[in-house]
Amino acid sequence: MPADALQILLRGLCLPGMAARYEEALAAAESGNWGYRQFLLHLCETEAAQRQTRKRERLLRQSGLPAGKTWATLEEGKLPGKIRRLLPTLLEGGFVKRAESVIAFGLPGRGKTHFLAALGRELILRHDYEVYFTPTFKLVQRLLKAKAELKLETELKRLDRFDAVICDDIGYVQQTREEMEVFFTFLAERYERRCVMITSNLVFSKWDQIFKDPMTTMAAVDRLVHHAVILEFDNESVRANEARAKVQSKSAG
Repeated sequence: MPADALQILLRGLCLPGMAARYEEALAAAESGNWGYRQFLLHLCETEAAQRQTRKRERLLRQSGLPAGKTWATLEEGKLPGKIRRLLPTLLEGGFVKRAESVIAFGLPGRGKTHFLAALGRELILRHDYEVYFTPTFKLVQRLLKAKAELKLETELKRLDRFDAVICDDIGYVQQTREEMEVFFTFLAERYERRCVMITSNLVFSKWDQIFKDPMTTMAAVDRLVHHAVILEFDNESVRANEARAKVQSKSAG
């Protein structure tokens, strides 16, 4: 069979990795005197690797993760000591499988969003988890719109396919009771089933500013802390330090 006909056949069988690397693999097999089994294994490994790459690229595209907030740009040395010690465990990703919550507390500018976004990206790259990042106010608007259209259950099912949902800046949300009700429904639906990761500039004792009703606040906190990793960002402001460094740099120049 001509090489081009074989490549067409491989593409038709949805094996684009094999098709793209067939000629190269054939040349390596002939020069290295490979047996049929080694040649076939090499092509299969190539296809598997390319599929894995395409899958991770798809997961990253659909995640909504902010592009610049990666592990490479995270300054680990400036993180609080307790959080640094938890890093190896968090990167193993077991908390996602156990449907535990991760809650990052701290004043504005401490790096909470960067940390959880970078962690979410690593969960995709290392473990192929489906992760979704969203500002909390956008998630609430999305759920409220679905409720108004009588599609809240459908929307919750769409979100349920994600292994972990990162809700950023919950402390800035000062919503109406109806809006907080749909957010509470979202948390209740994922309780002990799917992972939720949250950043907040408010400690739990002040969450009544978010959920309005004391009973709803208590129920929300109870579900989140039952199986949770609590991260306290009590370090100096990252943004303030960056601004100060820029000023010093300009002065020196």
